[in-house]
Amino acid sequence: MLRYLLALLLLAVPVAAGAQPNFPKLTGRVVDDAHLLSPAQVAQLTQLSDDVQKASTRQLVVATIPDLQGYDIADYGYQLGRAWGIGQKDANNGILLIVAPKERKVRIEVGYGLEPIMTDGLSSQIISGTIIPRFKADDMPGGIVAGAQAIAEQMKLPLEVAEQRAQQQQAKVTQKRQKSNGGFPIGLVFWGIIFLFVILPMLGAGLGRRKRRGPWDRRYRSDDSGVLPIILWSIANEIGNRASRGGGSSWGGGGGSDWGG
Repeated sequence: MLRYLLALLLLAVPVAAGAQPNFPKLTGRVVDDAHLLSPAQVAQLTQLSDDVQKASTRQLVVATIPDLQGYDIADYGYQLGRAWGIGQKDANNGILLIVAPKERKVRIEVGYGLEPIMTDGLSSQIISGTIIPRFKADDMPGGIVAGAQAIAEQMKLPLEVAEQRAQQQQAKVTQKRQKSNGGFPIGLVFWGIIFLFVILPMLGAGLGRRKRRGPWDRRYRSDDSGVLPIILWSIANEIGNRASRGGGSSWGGGGGSDWGG
């Protein structure tokens, strides 16, 4: 829910066309730009990634980022995956484990081709159950290695087995959320907020413009007839993209965690 609201806020903020962070160079299967890992751990993760690709053609990259440069980790990770070209072009089968220690963020960024076997529920389970506890115990290298091992285990499974395991985990997460919500229709609240604060003001503004126009302004009316559908499509598309891009979280004291999905 929180991610969806953030998506709307980000859409409302004008961003320069083509703006993107300054990414580190893709120097290998492990890019430890935040210098969190020992040479032995880098070698271990590199071998793990190589094993994944040999077993499945899927590509796993581990990245530690010193600074997200003010970007949300979901946006940063999505752009990083595209900039690095992780995964086979036609298969979109790349997956990124991203750790940003400065912002205390961690995320599993999933290529669209891997969504059936690395759902938000499974990503969240790996982050919350495997990575975060080690981070909280001041063992960030151990959390990164353990998280990458959990991802690799899933990536090396045959497709049908991996899909079944991911669906089972997704069902568990969905049930847990429903119980925590007490059966309250959160979705209705979300769409109600969109209607009140996005759609209704747009409709009101459009009607106001039409009332001010004279009968000779008919030729201008078609100019804005398609604006609202385009804006709504953009919102829905952005929400869908964000909802489907793996799971993420912050760790440490205070605040809640957004586990995706």
